[in-house]
Amino acid sequence: MARYDLHKDLQEIDAPVILFDNVSKAYPTGTHAVNHISLEIRKGEFVFLVGSSGSGKSTMIKLMLRETKPSRGKVYVAGKDLGRLRRSQVSRFRRSIGVVFQDFRLLKDRTVYENVAFAQQVVETPSWVIRREVPKMLALVGLSDKHDAYPNELSGGEQQRVALARALINHPVILLADEPTGNLDPKNSFEIMNLLNEANKRGTTIVVVTHNREIVDSMQKRVIMINKGVIVRDEKGGYAHAKN
Repeated sequence: MARYDLHKDLQEIDAPVILFDNVSKAYPTGTHAVNHISLEIRKGEFVFLVGSSGSGKSTMIKLMLRETKPSRGKVYVAGKDLGRLRRSQVSRFRRSIGVVFQDFRLLKDRTVYENVAFAQQVVETPSWVIRREVPKMLALVGLSDKHDAYPNELSGGEQQRVALARALINHPVILLADEPTGNLDPKNSFEIMNLLNEANKRGTTIVVVTHNREIVDSMQKRVIMINKGVIVRDEKGGYAHAKN
């Protein structure tokens, strides 16, 4: 099966890695989760999506993952219109993007090593490469001594580091994180954000949905604030001066 190669796509075009072109998403009730959003995220950026619950942040992540399609407008990733992807292409596209969720979503019956290796197995990485790369990634997130442990034997912070290792193991161009620190204490939250920052320094474009004002204020990255499905702020800085 051919691998969906965002790295190659981005080398061949000069386009934003993520582009929303006048995008709206309406539900049968008539409620707009997002409403006429236009947005560009360039390769190598670190972006926070912030706003109150129900503002449309998670819908934007779902649109980037092609888990839902816009009611109006177009979403492009690496210059490709996601609305034009065939069903057979969607799963391959998603495998090319790193994703981290609030609830970790680890395979409970597999060890730490096996959870991370699984992400490489689904893209048909040779076994010798997996044996080389997984230990390196576990070392990077500080879990070398936990490779034989199962998720229920780990703390919340450790589980999220496994999830992050799994998301990064295929060296994605883009990593989407939906409330990655939502279930973590402050110490673990900052450790996870430091790992995301290091991944960004290595070239991965990072998009983080969060309610954590302290983290946003401390990191001073690009902040896109959503309110009732509309972008009300888009600038570098913290959350402290943004108004909900």
